[in-house]
Amino acid sequence: MNARVRDAVSPATPSPEPASARRRTALAWVSTAVAIALLVAVPVVPGLLAWDGAALLRIPVESLVVVLVLAIVPWRMPRLLLAAAFGLFVTLALVLAGIDRGYEAALGIHFVPLDWPQLADAHGVVADAIGRPLANLLVAAIVLVIIGCVCGLAWAALRVAGVVRRSADGRAVLAGATAVWVAAALVAPPLRTTDPVAAAASVGSVGTAVSRTVSALKEQEAVARDIADDAYAGTPGDSLLTALRGKDVVIAFVESYGRVALEGDGIADGVGAVLSDGEAALTADGYTAQSAWLTSPTFGGRSWLAHSTLQSGVWIDTQTAYEQVVASDRLTLTRVFADAGWRTVADVPSNTRAWDEGTTFYGYDAQLDANDVGYRGPKFGYARIPDQYTLKHFADTELAGDHDPVMAEIDLVSSHTPWAPLPQLVPWDEIGDGSVYDAQPAQSQTASTVWQSPRTVQRYYGMSVQYSLGALVSFLQNTDDPDLVVIVLGDHQPASVVSGADASHDVPVTVIARDPAVFGATAGWGWQPGLRPGDAAPVWRMDAFRDRFLAAFSTASQAG
Repeated sequence: MNARVRDAVSPATPSPEPASARRRTALAWVSTAVAIALLVAVPVVPGLLAWDGAALLRIPVESLVVVLVLAIVPWRMPRLLLAAAFGLFVTLALVLAGIDRGYEAALGIHFVPLDWPQLADAHGVVADAIGRPLANLLVAAIVLVIIGCVCGLAWAALRVAGVVRRSADGRAVLAGATAVWVAAALVAPPLRTTDPVAAAASVGSVGTAVSRTVSALKEQEAVARDIADDAYAGTPGDSLLTALRGKDVVIAFVESYGRVALEGDGIADGVGAVLSDGEAALTADGYTAQSAWLTSPTFGGRSWLAHSTLQSGVWIDTQTAYEQVVASDRLTLTRVFADAGWRTVADVPSNTRAWDEGTTFYGYDAQLDANDVGYRGPKFGYARIPDQYTLKHFADTELAGDHDPVMAEIDLVSSHTPWAPLPQLVPWDEIGDGSVYDAQPAQSQTASTVWQSPRTVQRYYGMSVQYSLGALVSFLQNTDDPDLVVIVLGDHQPASVVSGADASHDVPVTVIARDPAVFGATAGWGWQPGLRPGDAAPVWRMDAFRDRFLAAFSTASQAG
C-alpha cells in the first residue's frame, strides 16, 4: 500500500493544543478555584471573629443562594447588581463583626451601630499613639481592603455562577452542596443544635447588629424615665450644699484608674507604694482621706459616660443614652454648685476644640483645654499635657489669692491608653510653662514598643497611674487652701489587656479634705479611712453618688 492510500484510510492524528490555550485553561481553573475559596471562606469569617468554633463547619448558605440565583438570571445588568449587593452584604457583616470584636476586646461590650460616631474617637486615640499620618494610612488601607472584599466577592459569585450555567459538572456540584445544606438544616433542630452548620454567618452578624440597635432604641424609654425621675429637680440652689459653703471643691477623674490598679499582679505594689507614701505625706499636712468603690457604667474607655453618670445621677452606659441625657435638662452637680454660688470650671487638657456640652448641659462658667493653659512643653501621646502641669496651672489661676469658691472637674489623662511615652514628676516650683518636660518623651519607651508585649503594657499602665496619683499628691502638698475638698476617682477600668477577662467595672473613689466637718457629713457612708479602699469598703453604683453627695452636704429637711 502506497503512502497516499495509507493517508486516505488511516485516522488523522489530532494536533497538539497550543500552549496559549493550555495557559488559558489553567488560568480558568485557577480563577474558578480562587472564586470558590472566596465564597466558602469569607462568609464564615464573621463567625470566627465572634469566637464561634462551629464557624469552620458551616456551609455558607449566602454563597449558595447567590450562585443559584445568578445562574438562572438571564440578564447581565441584574446579575451585576445582585453580585454587587452580595459583596456589600457579606463585607458589611465582616466589618460589623470586626468592630464588635474590637469593642469586646477593648471595652468589654458589644458594638451597637447607633454608636458609630465613636469610631472617630478611636481614630483619634490611635493617631495620638502612632501619629496622624500613620493612622490615616491605616484607615486608607482598611478602606481599600473593604473595597477589595466587595469587588472580590462580587467577582467570585459571577465567576462560579458562569461556570454553573455553562457546565453540567458545575451544576451537579452546586446541586450536591445545596442538598447537603438542606439536610443540615433538617437535621439541626432534632439535634437541638443552637448554631447549625446550615446557618448563614453573615446574615447572623448583620441580624445581631440590627437586634442590638432595636434594643438600644427601646432602652431610650427607660433612660427618659430616669431623666424625669429627679428628686432634686426644682430645688432652690441656695438650699443645697450648705455644708460646703466657702469651700473649693475639686472632682478629679484619674483616667483608667480601676480596681486592677490596686489588686493587679505587677501593678498593685507600685501603685500601693505611691498611695502609702502619699497618705503619710498628706496626713502630716493635716489632710484626712476616706475611700470606697464605685461601679462605672463603662470599661476600657468612653470616659465621658462615667463623667456624665456621676454628675447627673443617671446610669449612662451607651453613646445613645449619653446623647439623650446631655440633650435634656437633667440637673448636674455642676449646675447645683453654680446655682449655690460657686464658680464652676471644667479643666480638660485632652480637649483641643470647643466642647458644647460643657456649656449647654453641664453649665460650666469656664472651660480650660489644651489650647488655653499656656503649655509650651512636649506632647505625651494622647495625654498632650502632663497631669502635674494641669494641676499646677489650675492651682495658680483658680485657687491662688482671694477668690470666690470654686467647683471644678479636672481630668487627669496621663494614665490614658496607650500609657506611653510617660512624663516624670518634677519639683513643683520648676514646672513653669512646661518646657522642663522637653527631654522626657525621649527618655520613655514609645507606644509602639510598649504594645509589643502585654506584660510591658501592664507595667506601663501601672507606672502611668503612679504618676497621676503622685501628681495629685504634689498638688495637695503645694496648694495652700485650707478649705480645699478633693474627690478623686477613676472613670473606668483599663482595657482587658490590663484588667484581664471578666474584670469588674469597679473604680476607687476617695474624699480628701482638711476640715473634719466634711467627714462628719459623710459619716453615714461607711467609707474606709485612707487613700486605698479595701475589699470590705462599700461599693456603690456610680449613678448613686450624686444624690448621696447632695443629701450628705445639705440639711436633713433638704435631702431629696
